[in-house]
Amino acid sequence: MSLAIKEAKIGILKGDGGPFGSIIVKNNKIIGKAHNTVLKNNDPTCHGEIQAIRSACKKIKNFDLSGSVLYSTGEPCPMCLCACMWANIKLIYFGCTLKENEKIGFRDMKFSRIMSLKKNKKILKQIMHKECWDLFKFYLSLSKNKKY
Repeated sequence: MSLAIKEAKIGILKGDGGPFGSIIVKNNKIIGKAHNTVLKNNDPTCHGEIQAIRSACKKIKNFDLSGSVLYSTGEPCPMCLCACMWANIKLIYFGCTLKENEKIGFRDMKFSRIMSLKKNKKILKQIMHKECWDLFKFYLSLSKNKKY
């Protein structure tokens, strides 16, 4: 998770997007890492998790990430959670919750409510909450609190 936080800070400081960094690990090796690039790419699908999945698939030259674990500074939104499931990621560790994403200006909860997704406790595990919440506050202090 520390590497995901570091990746998110890189994105924040570059102005690429929100405070979302993701790392994908398989067999104790990092196979993908990325941060949110929604603003940089003018693409609402460039969330940290999606970008990390793209990075990992490119690196291993396979769309199937079975057996891998994703670390994300924020709980995956419905789009990212489904992408993780499509990629066969077995476990997702996250720092801040969807409700906390909402507190800093993101609409994840809105879409989660619309889709009525239930949290899958088998694959979603919250870790390093304080560090990720500190990251979110850092982001908020530097941003103009844009809605994404």
